[in-house]
Amino acid sequence: MQKIFDTHFHIIDPKFPLVENQGFVPDFYTVNDYLQELKEMSIELTGGAIVSGSFQGYHQHYFGEAISALGTNFVGITQLPFDTTDEDILKLNDIGIKGIRFNLYRGLSALPKEINELSERVYHLCNWKTELYVNLQTIDKEIEELMFTLPKVSIDHLGMHQCSVDKLKKIVHANIPIRLTGFGRVGYERDEIRQLISILYSENPNSLMFGSDLPSTRAKERFSYNDIQLIQETVGREAQDKIFFENGENWYLDK
Repeated sequence: MQKIFDTHFHIIDPKFPLVENQGFVPDFYTVNDYLQELKEMSIELTGGAIVSGSFQGYHQHYFGEAISALGTNFVGITQLPFDTTDEDILKLNDIGIKGIRFNLYRGLSALPKEINELSERVYHLCNWKTELYVNLQTIDKEIEELMFTLPKVSIDHLGMHQCSVDKLKKIVHANIPIRLTGFGRVGYERDEIRQLISILYSENPNSLMFGSDLPSTRAKERFSYNDIQLIQETVGREAQDKIFFENGENWYLDK
């Protein structure tokens, strides 16, 4: 049985509203669906991060129920409008939300100044992390430079599309974690993912965090146990423990 801290997955509950994004509305995927799917793969959860998708917009209400159902060591990562009050941020923190996500890849645009101001505000208010869903291949230079100044920032889905290894090494060398998620959606072949894991882990053993990306909305291939096996076959036991659960626990739970 493989133990994981799942640093990236979505809960899509029919009791709460969805927002069409680029013509897409996902199928529902409840907490029970998620737990049952991982159980069938013999995956043991140590905790994880429920991430707000583009199709959830700025809706927050589903988080409380999902975090409560999943229990200890689960947190929420949300999307917020820039005029959110400090009072509302603190209320979200109280229900277990511990990070903010800027989805620049799916059209939820934001100016660098706005990203900087909101990231700084939530960090100083309640120590929230910042997550960037961006295409590192085509990232705006101003956003890329900002990335290295934000407090506690991380990158989704290996940066989505192929970019120079030197750029990725610079990112992890700056202690910016990269999530090993969405192997069925990123612009890398599986052998290329293996190479990146070895290179980036050697550069910074604390830099890679595994996530299932379930239910793999809009991905060409759904997450499967093959994604776990890819990592198991690439690195040794010590590195596996760090990638699968230790790095994620340290990042999200401040261990």
